[in-house]
Amino acid sequence: MKMVMVVVPKNTADDVLDALVMAGHTATYVESAGGMLRQSQYSLFIAVKKEQLDEILGIIKENCRTQVQMKTRPSDNGLLTNKPSVTANLGGAIAFIWNIDQIETFSPD
Repeated sequence: MKMVMVVVPKNTADDVLDALVMAGHTATYVESAGGMLRQSQYSLFIAVKKEQLDEILGIIKENCRTQVQMKTRPSDNGLLTNKPSVTANLGGAIAFIWNIDQIETFSPD
């Protein structure tokens, strides 16, 4: 078994979680903040079989970005510039992966 901890921006976390659930996986998440700008993000914890690791990482990679198109705006004199609009990918993720040696489940007596 593997434990995958993925840190994703808050605005893409729902997309990642939805895609994981649609593929039959589960995840536990906590909201966190950090980095230089102290931006809000989610830390997802996903326990998977070793054989499922590549699938999980692929789902995360496909869903952790948001594509934004920035349109040309009028210049100070009110005329449109000839610059084309720009498309940028925002977001991303970082994944930490480690081995699970043992899993214990505790239930009420």
